[in-house]
Amino acid sequence: MTAVGSACMGTSTAVGEDWVRALSVPGPLQDEAMSLLHDLMLRAARRQVLRMTPMLGGVGLDVVDEIAHQSANDAMMAVLAKLGSFEGRSRFTTWAYKFAVLQAATDVRRRVWRERAVDVDRLELVPDRGATSEQYAEAVDLASAVRHAINTVLSQHQRRILLALVVEEVPVDVLADRLGATRNALYKTLHDARKRLRAHLRETGHLADLTSQAGTP
Repeated sequence: MTAVGSACMGTSTAVGEDWVRALSVPGPLQDEAMSLLHDLMLRAARRQVLRMTPMLGGVGLDVVDEIAHQSANDAMMAVLAKLGSFEGRSRFTTWAYKFAVLQAATDVRRRVWRERAVDVDRLELVPDRGATSEQYAEAVDLASAVRHAINTVLSQHQRRILLALVVEEVPVDVLADRLGATRNALYKTLHDARKRLRAHLRETGHLADLTSQAGTP
């Protein structure tokens, strides 16, 4: 068995070194490593897509294979681009496997939302009607305060991102694709929006000041 083959089976204590070296140097060993890596990516991607098929509405195996192959190809490119970042803290195959799982999950979510409209200009905050009349009244008041804060305190961009991610539950990678933004940029916008909302709701008395409560005996 070649060094790469041993690494794939996880029997070598230098799995990371074997894989990185084999994938980095052109030649027969690299060709074998690329083939083994693609097989691993495809198995991981197909397994993840199959787990998520209920989200796809019971599609056939042809669609599963289509998504799995695309995910495997993209994941493999990502692994090759990040070879230098592999630190050997786990088996190379374990490290690489995660790329395919995450890519497949992302591709399935994109497929689900591909034909779905995203309405980020409305907000529906519905209180729990199973609560007591007092609790319901408090919930209505809080919902009204939150709605008002979203419309007046947040910037238009913050409002769009908050509604899409929190209310509409649009996957962040799907929203990033549609807006031409990065995931990190959207997370930063969401964080800033939530921080601004909390500050406003504390000022208006709708949200307890946790800092002052922490200092209360």
